[in-house]
Amino acid sequence: MSPGIIGAIGIASLLLLLFIRIPVWAALALVGFAGNFILSGLPSALTLTGTSAFDVSSAYTLSVIPLFVLLGEVASNTRLSADLFNAARLLLSGVRGGLAIATIAASACFGAVCGSSIVTAATMTRIALPEMRKAGYDDRLATGSLAAGGSIGILIPPSIILVIYASIAEQSVPKLFAAALLPGLLLTALYMAVAVGIAFVYPDYAPRQKRASTRERLKALAGPWQFILLFIVTIGGIYAGIFSPTEAAAVGAFGSIVLGAIALRLTWRTLWQSIEASIRTSCMLFVIIIGANLFSSFMVQTQFPTMLADGASALNLSAPVVMTMIVLAYIVMGCFLEGIGMVLITVPVFLPLVVKFGYDPIWFSILVVIVVEVGLIHPPVGMNLFVIQAQAPDVRITSIYRGIVPFLIAPLVLIVILFLLPGLALWLPKLLYG
Repeated sequence: MSPGIIGAIGIASLLLLLFIRIPVWAALALVGFAGNFILSGLPSALTLTGTSAFDVSSAYTLSVIPLFVLLGEVASNTRLSADLFNAARLLLSGVRGGLAIATIAASACFGAVCGSSIVTAATMTRIALPEMRKAGYDDRLATGSLAAGGSIGILIPPSIILVIYASIAEQSVPKLFAAALLPGLLLTALYMAVAVGIAFVYPDYAPRQKRASTRERLKALAGPWQFILLFIVTIGGIYAGIFSPTEAAAVGAFGSIVLGAIALRLTWRTLWQSIEASIRTSCMLFVIIIGANLFSSFMVQTQFPTMLADGASALNLSAPVVMTMIVLAYIVMGCFLEGIGMVLITVPVFLPLVVKFGYDPIWFSILVVIVVEVGLIHPPVGMNLFVIQAQAPDVRITSIYRGIVPFLIAPLVLIVILFLLPGLALWLPKLLYG
C-alpha cells in the first residue's frame, strides 16, 4: 500500500473518530502515532511521540498562549469588559440598534486584549445581554450580536489561533498579527452594518434608546482607560518592534494584574481563579498541539498533500476553484469541529496545496481564521452559540440559531473581499516588516 493511500485512510479515520465524539487531542494523537508506526516502525513512532511532547512544551513561541490566556482571564475578572461596554453604550445611545453595535464594538476591543473568542463571548454575554433585554431588545438580535462580536476575538490581534498557525506553518507571529488587523477591523464594521440593517428592517427588535448627554459621553470615554493602556503597551509594542509577542503577552498579563489591584477590583481569590482557569485552558491547548504535531509528521511522511496538489493539477483545476473547495470544506467541518482542532488538522494538509497554487501563506492564515470564525457561529454546533446559552440558559437555542443567521453574511463578504483584494491582509506586514 502506498504512503499516499495510507495518508488518505488516516484522514478518513481521524474524521470518523471526531464524528463519534472522540476528543480532538486523542483523535490526532491516535491517528498520528498509528500512522508513524505503520510507516516507520514502533521505535521511531515512540521517539517521535516523546520529542513532540518536549518540543511543544518547551517552544518559546508557544509560551505566548498561557500568557495571553491569563491576560484575558484577569481582564474578565476585573470587569474591564464592563467599562468597554458602558462606554460604547453611552456613545451610541440614541442610535437605533445602538446596544447591539456597542456589544460588537466592546467585544472586538476586549478580544483585542484577551485573544480568546470563547472568553469574549462568555464575558460579554454576562454584561451586555441583561442590558439589551432591559432595553426591550429581541433575543435574536441580542444573541446574534453577542455571538458575532465574540468571534472577532480570534482575528483581531492577539489571536491564539494565529500563534498556533504560525507554529505549524513556520511563519512570523508579528507578521500574522499585522496581517489580521485590517481584516479584523473591516469584519467588525461589517458586523455592525448587519446589526444596523436588522434594527431598521425590524424596528421592534431594537427600540430606540434615550440619547445620553455630551457630559455623560465625555465621562464614558475615560472609563476604559485600562484597556486603552493595555492595548497600546501590548499590541502597540509588538507593531513598534519594542516587544516580541511573548514579551508583550507577559507585560500585558502583569499589567492587567497591577491595574486590577490599583482599581481594587482584583482580590487574591479572583487572581487565583484567573491563574487556575489559564492553566486548564493552556494545558488543553498544548495537549491538542502535541497530538497535531504527531499527525503533521504522519502527513509529511505520506506526502498526501503533494498527492492532492498533483491530483488538482491533473484535473486542470484552477486556483480559484481549488480555494473555493477549501473554503467550503472548512465551512462544512465547522459544523462538527472546534476552531483550533480545524486549524491543527487541516493546515498540514492544505497549506502545501495552497502554496503550490501561488497563494501567500500569510494571506492564507487570515482566510483560515475567517472560515474558522464562521464555524464558531455556524449552526448547529457553533461553539459561541453554546457558550452564550450556557450563560443565559433561559434563551432557547433556536432563537440563538435564528439570530446568528443574518450575521453570517459579514464573514462571507469579507472572504470575497480578501480574494479580490489580497493586499488587505498583506499590505501592513510588508509595510512594517518588509
